[in-house]
Amino acid sequence: MFTKILIANRGEIACRVAATARRLGIATVAVYSDADANAQHVAACDEAYWIGPAAAAESYLRADRILAIAQRSGAEAIHPGYGFLSENEGFAKAIAAAGLVFIGPPASAIAAMGSKSAAKELMGAAGVPLVPGYHGAEQEASYLQEQADAIGYPVLIKASAGGGGKGMRIVTNTGEFAAALQSCQREARNSFGDDRVLIERYVQQPRHIEIQVFADSQGGCVYLFERDCSVQRRHQKVIEEAPAPGMTAARRQAMGEAAVAAARAVGYVGAGTVEFIADQAGNFHFMEMNTRLQVEHPVTEMITGYDLVEWQLRVAAGEALPVTQERLAVHGHAIEARIYAETPLKNFLPSIGHLAHLRTPQASSFAGQGSPAWPGGGRAILPESVRIDSGVRENDDITPFYDPMIAKLIVWGADRQQAIARMKQALASYEVGGPGTNVEFLARLMRNASFGAGKLDTGLIERERADLLPEPVAPGLRTLAIAAAAVLANEANAVRRTPGSGAAADPALERQSDWPDPFSAPSGWRSASMLARLLPFTDAAGSYAVEVDYHRDGYLVRLDDASICLADVRLDPATRRLRCRCGDEVLEVGCVIDGETIDLFLPEGPQAIGYAPPLAHAGAEAADPGRLTAPMPGKVIALLVAAGDRVTAGQPLVIMEAMKMEHTIAAPQDGEIRQILYAVGDQVVEGARLIEMGTA
Repeated sequence: MFTKILIANRGEIACRVAATARRLGIATVAVYSDADANAQHVAACDEAYWIGPAAAAESYLRADRILAIAQRSGAEAIHPGYGFLSENEGFAKAIAAAGLVFIGPPASAIAAMGSKSAAKELMGAAGVPLVPGYHGAEQEASYLQEQADAIGYPVLIKASAGGGGKGMRIVTNTGEFAAALQSCQREARNSFGDDRVLIERYVQQPRHIEIQVFADSQGGCVYLFERDCSVQRRHQKVIEEAPAPGMTAARRQAMGEAAVAAARAVGYVGAGTVEFIADQAGNFHFMEMNTRLQVEHPVTEMITGYDLVEWQLRVAAGEALPVTQERLAVHGHAIEARIYAETPLKNFLPSIGHLAHLRTPQASSFAGQGSPAWPGGGRAILPESVRIDSGVRENDDITPFYDPMIAKLIVWGADRQQAIARMKQALASYEVGGPGTNVEFLARLMRNASFGAGKLDTGLIERERADLLPEPVAPGLRTLAIAAAAVLANEANAVRRTPGSGAAADPALERQSDWPDPFSAPSGWRSASMLARLLPFTDAAGSYAVEVDYHRDGYLVRLDDASICLADVRLDPATRRLRCRCGDEVLEVGCVIDGETIDLFLPEGPQAIGYAPPLAHAGAEAADPGRLTAPMPGKVIALLVAAGDRVTAGQPLVIMEAMKMEHTIAAPQDGEIRQILYAVGDQVVEGARLIEMGTA
């Protein structure tokens, strides 16, 4: 076994590998960029070395720097995690040439599966079923158009070197093909440095089912059953579960044996995932093989009871697999939800920012689990009800440089319904203050009838959009009253913190005389009457003017013709818990006030409320609808119009790239382009004016 390994990655996978290595007595070396100096994975490892600036191309993708650090630190092997260089044939070769061990498959297997086109030809020869399509070397646009026309629409254009949902476009008719091809090639070139594509018939209502395979260097190869990854947005997985709903034993065996055949065809060693596209009748076709550990591997660990990272380390050190196929079995059901910093109602745009508050459900981490007796063959770990794999902590920042995933939330149940129930409960306890998240979207997904019935396919989210992504609804008076309580309690805390204020340290002992002047006391005392205020709140649905009347024993909150009483209002700055009596209800909820945003974590779900003191923006300019702004930080990668052009509402104007995904900015109305303020290649901040338009 190794004594020291370098982890050439970041985030939750680096933390995950470090935990297993620590349990096995293996020292770990972390690498970090300018953006990651204080990251959790750095703290999780025994040593850490800087590798470059924040941009991945200058840090985590610099194989030469990573290899130099491995040699300098005395590491014997390199674990690539997933993403970055994990499927880079040149990186694997360089590691071997340096006399170190790559904790992954042979470079030849990476090369064989690295090109989706070449892999499909190889799989066809091995007897693995394929989707009809074009996988050839000819990449002339007109020729590709002819192939798509011959296959028949709808077709799927896919980056040959792609992964992670990047470089993929669904085309429904021949007129859409040229623009979709250009976009796909551009994204593939930016993400993978390779703009070659393949074209396949798009399977209607497809299910995305993958098989976890594992092979050793002594001829052993097994499959650890399937994962259903059909629930996706923007071609990226959102929910993964194992086993797949509705999977029969016969189909599981057929898919597993096909996956093992695929692995054997390329002389595979280590952890890999063979991905299949399946129709609703159960027919399945090879899609691709990921020559690495997958993000969703925890659900496989939960149903089989084995630590797959331990398997990786031991197999890379030359040991045989601990079990044969007949000794593997499915135990219960596991679901993984990916918690992202993103805005679902804005087409899942990444949301960067400071993690001002992070409170999670009670859960186990993977540290300390595992088999005390390898290779005895017994189940290595017991399933935990709730597990969290994360690479961030409270007060970390979500930056535009890397994937915006906050955590993987994994639950286990004796059956699927119990697992869904546990996921609902866990999501209800997950609080993130700062950037927007998809937590409430995931909760809606767990409540969705189609998902609950196991009616899954990759179009589920779009088909159920009305249920999963409803238009914003104005909050009720109760929610606005709780927001008012947050404002009032925060103001009282601010006065208490003022040096020399004379305010009581113990809020329970507060008297009128404890405050620097009678007008600043929370009682709202006035000489002739009690204080009345108007608190302006906003959210995605609109603006609300809430009236607050101060009374001796609390507050009366009014909106239109309705009112509710507030009393016993307290906000603990340390725990960020807001306590109050709202009407007849005694509440304790999470509350984070960050600038002009109030994040409330209510029993019914999170609620973000904007609050700007009336004088905070006095004199500010009115918004100019003719100025199109960047919806997130990123890079301008295409300008589709020029100054002087006349455009129509909805016409694409600019394409930006953020976190390796493309985002198209369209004209909000008919008009004329007056000025373009940035050029292709420019980096822009969120809210930057990109274009000035005049009305038609």
